[in-house]
Amino acid sequence: MATIIRAADLALVGSNGGCWVAPLGTAQPTDPEETPSGLWLPIGAISEDGLTNGVDEDSESFTPWGLSSPFRTVVTSSVRTFSFTAWETNRPIVKSLQYKIDVADLVPTEGVTTFAESAVSAPDRRSWIFDVYDGTVWERFYVPEGEITERNEVTYAQGEMAGYEWTISTYPDDAGNLVYHSFMAPEVDEVTS
Repeated sequence: MATIIRAADLALVGSNGGCWVAPLGTAQPTDPEETPSGLWLPIGAISEDGLTNGVDEDSESFTPWGLSSPFRTVVTSSVRTFSFTAWETNRPIVKSLQYKIDVADLVPTEGVTTFAESAVSAPDRRSWIFDVYDGTVWERFYVPEGEITERNEVTYAQGEMAGYEWTISTYPDDAGNLVYHSFMAPEVDEVTS
């Protein structure tokens, strides 16, 4: 009988995490273990549902005459998304993202911040970092160009936390990449032995 090798330290439970956003084109921190700072603004508390990383692909299959199975399949569309619910709805960067306004325009006057929602929809692409932590194990996703493409309803009710539920779609950068991954991993010999 074959020996099955399992290693719990190679698994990841998303027990904690964070999200940061910066102006479009902001480079990710050079040290993947470094907490984003400077232009990177934290989103704050995220709901207990955590972060969902989605892949939505469409394909076209080609089945030649006389066969019942395709002999070629081409991916015609491939979209990467990140979804979560931001709970700190009064954080300026969170309001900025929800309503597509510049965070610099959210300056309070005598403790009150006011703004208007525009009827004109314009692109609002920004750079994003998503971190997932499980003790000393972690994974980071850097999205050089992402935009909120879905905003769900916001419920204000007793016994329920108000939150902004978003889906961020990724777009290719100048190098043609959608998402850059960094993660804590053991040395290769530890995995193969």
